[in-house]
Amino acid sequence: MLEVLRNSAYRKLLSAQVVALIGTGLLTVALGLLAFDLAGGDAGIVLGIALTIKMLAYVGVAPVVSALTGHVPRKVLLVSSDVLRAGVAISLPFVTEAWQIYVLVFVLQAASATFTPAFQALIPDVLPKESEYTRALSLSRLAYDLESLLSPILAAALLTVISYHSLFVGTALGFVGSAALVLSTTLPTMRATAVTPFLDRLTRGVRVFWRTPPLRALLAMNLVVAASTAMVIVNTVILVQNTLGRTQVDFAITLACYGLGSMLVALALPRVLDRFPDRRVMLTGSAILPVGLIAVALLTLAPGSPATWPGVLTVWFVLGAATALILTPSARLLRRYSDDTNRPAVFAAQFSLSHACFIITYPLAGILGAIFGLTPTALILASIAVLAGIVAVRSWKTPASTDEPQETLTSPSSIGR
Repeated sequence: MLEVLRNSAYRKLLSAQVVALIGTGLLTVALGLLAFDLAGGDAGIVLGIALTIKMLAYVGVAPVVSALTGHVPRKVLLVSSDVLRAGVAISLPFVTEAWQIYVLVFVLQAASATFTPAFQALIPDVLPKESEYTRALSLSRLAYDLESLLSPILAAALLTVISYHSLFVGTALGFVGSAALVLSTTLPTMRATAVTPFLDRLTRGVRVFWRTPPLRALLAMNLVVAASTAMVIVNTVILVQNTLGRTQVDFAITLACYGLGSMLVALALPRVLDRFPDRRVMLTGSAILPVGLIAVALLTLAPGSPATWPGVLTVWFVLGAATALILTPSARLLRRYSDDTNRPAVFAAQFSLSHACFIITYPLAGILGAIFGLTPTALILASIAVLAGIVAVRSWKTPASTDEPQETLTSPSSIGR
């Protein structure tokens, strides 16, 4: 898998992604501490609003920015986004009111909604061979999983010698480092495209999704992922510390099991995808996730059983692994069913539509868990995942004689123009 690092441009871009992710991880910890400083016991409300603003920025900004910046040089777009994110990060230590957090978080996430789809759409041009691109996707997934595990540890170590305000400086340095690496990278030349009306550019990515059965299936699988991820992100702490009565360390171990499952699958997928089609791999993940959520519901019924704690760790590992089965190959579909004229719009649409699913599932996981408890919540989210999985299967059909995806259903050169 590491042979793709021989490509100088990709090596620098991956390094830019890693340092930016480290900065983002430090920001997550520092923002929580800042919210507690400002709001005390109401810090959860502040963070909840901030996370909602983050998702709204992702959903609303990505397609608009993609339409507005279609002819902006990619290096200019990426570096400008990083500089803006660094400026916001360095401003956060001076915040004195919760509303200031909301404004700055919106600006920062709007910049991220500009950077991330443009960055993702660039990689297929840097690595045009699908085998190399698949390995790059696995490395990218691995980077995300390692960040979720290591950034809190790094932040905890830094907090023993500095105040949390200084973590924002680390965040800014991460974004500045990302900008510097992008600036030093020789990027493929953009192909000139005809100027089209703004509304056409704005809706181009969504129209590609609608006209392409495998991408419609991907949209449904995004909801499957969102249902299981919401249960993990929102309710793991409730399950581990309240229902099972275990420690904060056990909470961290549970999340680590989820990340470990995702990492191991990401490492194995390049070889798996050399042998099996994307459809089979991704729909397998879509089938496993609702079963995992049902297993969560069953575990919550017997909190005192000696088998419950090992069962939770096992189920969280499986949920992380199944999530990676869907997310890691998803960009291969975006690459396959797009071309140079619409690829940024398609990646922006995926970025926006996938995060829109979390606007549904995050509140459901939190509100249902508080009102009805974890068992009904897990079953309701499992039901949503089952229905979305059925839609994915029915949308992404294959000829009776083969299990390969129907890659000729819609020609990339004819969609979304």
